[in-house]
Amino acid sequence: MENSGGIKASLQGRYASALFDLASENGVVSAVETDLDNLGQALRESDELGALIRNPQISRDAAAKAIEAVAGVLGTSQLTKNFLGVLAGNRRLSALPEIIRAFAAIAAAQRGEATAEVASAHALSDDQVEQLRHKLEAREGRKVKIRTSVDPELLGGLVVTIGSKRIDSSIRTRLNSLAQAMKG
Repeated sequence: MENSGGIKASLQGRYASALFDLASENGVVSAVETDLDNLGQALRESDELGALIRNPQISRDAAAKAIEAVAGVLGTSQLTKNFLGVLAGNRRLSALPEIIRAFAAIAAAQRGEATAEVASAHALSDDQVEQLRHKLEAREGRKVKIRTSVDPELLGGLVVTIGSKRIDSSIRTRLNSLAQAMKG
């Protein structure tokens, strides 16, 4: 597996690896990956949920009940609910965003896929995402899963990150480069 040694060496990686092993044994890797994607999206969209997982003043029991309620609303699988309960019990909910990323990386590596994080100034159409996927797959020589985000500060263009490689064709970077060149 690509980069799995580095991923598994971190605390978040050990949790993600343990969850992946359990999901593999039970044949529910896709379901858990979907659960974690939904949970990650909820964390990005809800400031309250983000505050909940980072607040050290919330007791283990209260955090466990709150995250269990969130998992119920999101319709997560029992394995994911149990895992979130373990995180709450061990006071590791604050590591959840990194665990989600590590799990996705482990699952993608197991499938022989690469994940591309694509930031653009405006939302990309499905056709644009598909064209980009084909170009990245040709470049990488393997299947590429694309996760898009919008960053208006880019002004235009794209920033694509695959593993440790970054392709920055944003207008913001081009303007910054031009400003540096003009300074001499």
